[in-house]
Amino acid sequence: MDTEKLHRGWYHPRALPHFDSPERVQFVTVRLIDSLPSDQPIREELPHQKRRRLEADLDKGLGVCWLARDDVVILVRDTLLHFDQQRYLMLAWCIMPNHIHCLFEPMERYLLADIVKSWKTYSANSANRLLGRSGPFWQRDYFDRYMRSEEQLAKTINYIEQNPVLAGLCNDAATWRWSSAAGHSGVISRKPTSLK
Repeated sequence: MDTEKLHRGWYHPRALPHFDSPERVQFVTVRLIDSLPSDQPIREELPHQKRRRLEADLDKGLGVCWLARDDVVILVRDTLLHFDQQRYLMLAWCIMPNHIHCLFEPMERYLLADIVKSWKTYSANSANRLLGRSGPFWQRDYFDRYMRSEEQLAKTINYIEQNPVLAGLCNDAATWRWSSAAGHSGVISRKPTSLK
């Protein structure tokens, strides 16, 4: 089977554009359904300053912040890492109270959209059971950006792991339990195959 034909390249299923390519390191942000006011969708085409403002708004911890609960955040962490080294190579990740950031390299036969969908579907159903609720848990779409260079990769890992510090949740990234900066799974030392 030709794996290149499985991957879509650039596509726009809804509001956000996505890029799916085999063995391409991807930075993905997924946010809870109420993490931003409904009049502020995350869009790839927004100017750089507006993107920074949206990221700052996410870090304010708007919404109910279900990911601040230990039982829910453990569930989400375990979901993100469950297929590490089987379907993708997780390079960095961080779970904030109302959103998550992941940097990973999908393995050859696995599509970006399918990986993110599996995370969101499993964690939403399980979290809703824990919370005794129903309905949407995650925002329908997600933001992704593929890594084009070693420099961009390093900056992205730093951004992901320093996010709790920048948001004022801790003073040292290594003390944030819900991040690769705390040394989970040895992901910090991994090198993606596509940027070697």
